[in-house]
Amino acid sequence: MTTGFIGLGNMAQAMIGGILGKGLVSEGSVIGYDKADAARNNAAEEFGIAIADSNTDVVERADVVVLAVKPQVIQGVIKEIAPAVKDDTLIISIAPAKSIEWITENFGKKVKLVRCMPNTPALAGAGMTGYCVSDNVTEEDKAVAVSILNSFGRSEEVEEHLMAAVTSVSGSSPAYVFILIEAMADQAVADGMSRAQAYEFAAQAVYGSAKMLLDTGRHPGELKDMVCSPAGTTIDAVKVLERDGFRAAVQNAMAACTEKAKTL
Repeated sequence: MTTGFIGLGNMAQAMIGGILGKGLVSEGSVIGYDKADAARNNAAEEFGIAIADSNTDVVERADVVVLAVKPQVIQGVIKEIAPAVKDDTLIISIAPAKSIEWITENFGKKVKLVRCMPNTPALAGAGMTGYCVSDNVTEEDKAVAVSILNSFGRSEEVEEHLMAAVTSVSGSSPAYVFILIEAMADQAVADGMSRAQAYEFAAQAVYGSAKMLLDTGRHPGELKDMVCSPAGTTIDAVKVLERDGFRAAVQNAMAACTEKAKTL
């Protein structure tokens, strides 16, 4: 199975690293193209993949094609490659806000399509990807797509109308977490800790908390209560977070993100 990438930016390279690292395909079975010389050269040097002559060349040579381009340019790319897409070609699109219906209309024909939304922790092999599929995607096709998505983290199938919510809760949410880590570190520095040490403590605390939730399957409120001893330090901190609208700020930010994701 030859896997092709149109667009060789950070997310595409995370996916390439995942599928090669997990041994899903060999270096010689991955081909890619990007209009930017630097992206092409970096992908070739970093992963040893074949570089195509054009977007169309990728499609002609690949069994699975990943559209890893920005939503602003995907329409032009689709128009360019549509004549070369075969009936059995599996298309995986990571462009936000571009629905299965929209993509199909721009191809001008029915294609086997997996629409997904990964996030940047994929670069660390810890991504979370929501995906949905067109009605002509077989279980075998889906298994191929899931193996690719799981190679750089976890994936979960969702109904397509939830893809905007996936954008806000997963696709964009690393930015919220980085702000939280930065704020925590800033206060630790104010309390006398070195900057490097503060980032390490804050980041590990967030990582460990998330892992604890995933590993135990326990409700986050229950895990929070485990930290909050009676008359202790943590409950005073939680009280301030609630007073200052921490929970509402997160929800309002996500609501704004979801609405924007519907209009791109």
